[in-house]
Amino acid sequence: MIFPIVYNWVIIILRTCFSAIALSYLPVWLTLDYLSDLMYAVDMIITVHTGYLDQGILITDLTQLKKRYLHSKRFLKELVSLLPTDFFYFVFGIQTPLVRVNRLLRMSRLDEALDRMETRTSYPNTFRISKLMIYIFVLIHWNACLYFALSSYIGFGSDHWVYPNISNPVFASMRRQYIYCFWFSAQIFTTVGDTPLPRREEEYLFMIADLLIAVLVFASIVGNVGNVISSLRDRDNVFFPNHELVKAYLRSHHISKELRLRIDNWYQHLHINKKIMRENEILQQLPLHLRTEIAVSVHLPTLSKVTIFQSCETSLLEELVLKLTPQVFSPGEYVCRKGDVGHEMYIIKEGKLAVVADDGVTEFAVLSEGNFFGEISILNIKGNKSGNRRTANIRSIGYSDLFSLSKEDLTDVLSEFPAAKRHLEEKGRQILTKMGMLEESGEGEQGEAEKVETKINRLQKKLEVLQTKLARLMVELESSNRKMQARVEQLEWEVAALDTELPETDDREDGGDGGEHRRGEGVGGEVEWQREEAEGEEEHGSDTKVKKQGQGEDNSNDVTKEGDGESTKSTKENPESEVKDVNEEEKKRQDEGRKNKEKGDDRPGKGDGAEIVHEEKKEEKNGEDKHDEKKEKAKEGSDKKDE
Repeated sequence: MIFPIVYNWVIIILRTCFSAIALSYLPVWLTLDYLSDLMYAVDMIITVHTGYLDQGILITDLTQLKKRYLHSKRFLKELVSLLPTDFFYFVFGIQTPLVRVNRLLRMSRLDEALDRMETRTSYPNTFRISKLMIYIFVLIHWNACLYFALSSYIGFGSDHWVYPNISNPVFASMRRQYIYCFWFSAQIFTTVGDTPLPRREEEYLFMIADLLIAVLVFASIVGNVGNVISSLRDRDNVFFPNHELVKAYLRSHHISKELRLRIDNWYQHLHINKKIMRENEILQQLPLHLRTEIAVSVHLPTLSKVTIFQSCETSLLEELVLKLTPQVFSPGEYVCRKGDVGHEMYIIKEGKLAVVADDGVTEFAVLSEGNFFGEISILNIKGNKSGNRRTANIRSIGYSDLFSLSKEDLTDVLSEFPAAKRHLEEKGRQILTKMGMLEESGEGEQGEAEKVETKINRLQKKLEVLQTKLARLMVELESSNRKMQARVEQLEWEVAALDTELPETDDREDGGDGGEHRRGEGVGGEVEWQREEAEGEEEHGSDTKVKKQGQGEDNSNDVTKEGDGESTKSTKENPESEVKDVNEEEKKRQDEGRKNKEKGDDRPGKGDGAEIVHEEKKEEKNGEDKHDEKKEKAKEGSDKKDE
């Protein structure tokens, strides 16, 4: 449809304004007119039979296609563009091709065709520039035709602005007429060169319109060309690394001239030979299955040449081709050195590499296109004497294009293909066996068994140590519980003793009617009470001592005794203070007893013999108190030593 639409847009206006051209080639124009009409009609028939997508399903039913097309606005435009307006020739004459102006309504079909071509061409930027130039040409062509028509209306040669007089043989030819008008129109739209000044109102109006259109045309040209240039730059930035940034970095860090020259040569090699280093970034916009198909078509033949990957599953190779990374090495650059840890394997796509000695001069072999190396170091084969270390020095002779496959990528892929993993390991063992780099399997298994046995023994020893520690902790816990129970019983006994002594003291302090009876009992009763207390202290001295020792040794727990808003705390942290508290309580009781005795001496009815007995008993009691204090001091010293 490009041909008939462009023909009508260019020739109808040309034949309308240049009557000489229209009449001179009339049979040719009429033939092309009806040929374009026939193509319009064929296009409508094809459009009726063209399927369309409805929710992703291709509709090809003719009834539905007709219904959809006949009820669309597109059908109305195409029908109007094909109306037989040529019958107006009988009214206006054959020299008026303007009656076919309805043929220009097919412009939307031309836009559709150009959009389809732009998406399918391999050079979209070139196509955009070409399309822009065609639009500008058609616009200048229309303006040239209108200029010639306006000059004919005003009069040829009437002034310097219009077309010169056609009576002059120089400007009489049809070719000269069209070329001069096209040149005049191009001058206006491109704002290049001087155009004659208009003299009439019609001329001014024409120039104003042309200058306004020229502004839009110039802006359109600049904008489209700028977009194309920026698109080309974006493409280069995606295909190749940004050289300007690297240059600025090298200059700011004062890198040596030799190294900068090597880097510049590397960039130059990439650009001249169109080496693409960022395939994954370029293809990441595509869905995964399309990326896989592209990678298979580009890299699978190269990957299939690797010995260990031959006879592997196709799905495994399709996964691996997505992991291949292109790399370019400069002349004299080492790809790997002997003893380095191997993290990837390499496949030679283009170029030559030499296996050299440690001196860097002696060459043992030359690897060319299709060869590979480093595949053993990424498989982690048990018994490999070199481990994952490189066994040779590989140096690039010229510029070499390699594909690298990292160890991590291979491990990830093989985790989903266990059968292929075993197959690759078996092939690797065979290669190592031929090279003499594989240890005996029996020794490897024995060494592995020894390692497992050593680990088991170490774990058993650790378990025994933990069991011993647990037993000690259990014993300490039981001992602490027993001490706690003994301490609680001791505190309960002391509290009970205090509760029984307090009422007797209150009775001795009471006065009143029974005072004489109590005073009568005071002489013999107090003596008897002191004697019993002394005997009790002698009998229970050892028990009390044992209990006090238990109180001093108990340093693990605190016991709180609640009653009447008071609390009693165990002597875990400060056993000396507890012993002092008990001694102070006993001293308080003794002081209270002495006060009561002193009060009893002043009372009547008390004889000399009683006083003597009381003084003797008092001296005996004082001696016993001193004896008890010595025992307590000795006990405190032993507690401090224990602590």
